[in-house]
Amino acid sequence: MKIITGTSNIPLAKEVADYIDIPLANAAIKRFADDEVFVEIKENIRGEDVFVICSTSHPANDNLVELLVTIDALKRASAKRITAVIPYYGYARQDRKAGPRTPISAKLVANLITTAGADRVLTIDLHAEQIQGFFDIPTDNLFAGPVFAKEINKKFDPKNLVAVSPDVGGVVRTRGIANKLGASIAIVDKRRSKPGESEVMNIVGEVAGKDCIILDDIIDSAGTICNAADKLIENGAKSVAAYITHGVLTGKALERVEKSGLSELVVTNSINIGPKTSETSKLKVLSIAPLLGEAIKRISEESSVSSLFEF
Repeated sequence: MKIITGTSNIPLAKEVADYIDIPLANAAIKRFADDEVFVEIKENIRGEDVFVICSTSHPANDNLVELLVTIDALKRASAKRITAVIPYYGYARQDRKAGPRTPISAKLVANLITTAGADRVLTIDLHAEQIQGFFDIPTDNLFAGPVFAKEINKKFDPKNLVAVSPDVGGVVRTRGIANKLGASIAIVDKRRSKPGESEVMNIVGEVAGKDCIILDDIIDSAGTICNAADKLIENGAKSVAAYITHGVLTGKALERVEKSGLSELVVTNSINIGPKTSETSKLKVLSIAPLLGEAIKRISEESSVSSLFEF
């Protein structure tokens, strides 16, 4: 087995390699003067089972091309099997035609990864689970729920806990975690006027005097989450924390979090947040390296991965 990392999230790749107890393979990823990506694998990988760890986070286009070029280099170097490990799958929010003459970019990216030469894909908390079906190769979509559940169980009494879905689309995810935690559920009824902006209309469910945890897959501008937190406090919630898998956190997102009614924002390291952690005292980052590492080990050993979907 070999593990190669792109430049998007080197700290996570190192943690995964440490978990599996193998060194990262030697690969050089460079940019030409015009920003073209160049990849050179500096050790023999002929006949190897290779895992390429690369989140297609900001800058999304650069990291996506880096992943594609790396896969192509491995394919031409005669790797036995290439698994694209994409902790954060960019373009996942474009999973359907949102209006006339618009693309389904999540499908386009799936086609690109497959055509580049990937034999399978491993990712975490796809924005829409049907994206698995966009691939014509085996695709494992892990869930960060078990990582969050351990943290939540340490901090909250399940009898006074409400799991909150920030929109109707996230109800299935929220209900699954709520059932495991023994918590009740509430739903935020919101209206989205345009991408990146939303208005909270109502809270469906009983939250007065409760500890509320908002569960979602992506936090970008933080407008939806912060508005939901403030509305929950307005409706009598005792406290509000957010557990979000992918911390995209663009623009003034962390400034909004700091000023909001959120007591804490917990994200995973699927995206390398780096120096942003210093922008607010409310931010906490949990590692998904053990989850990814265990999945990679099992895929390489041809053993069952299904138990990793349970918690």
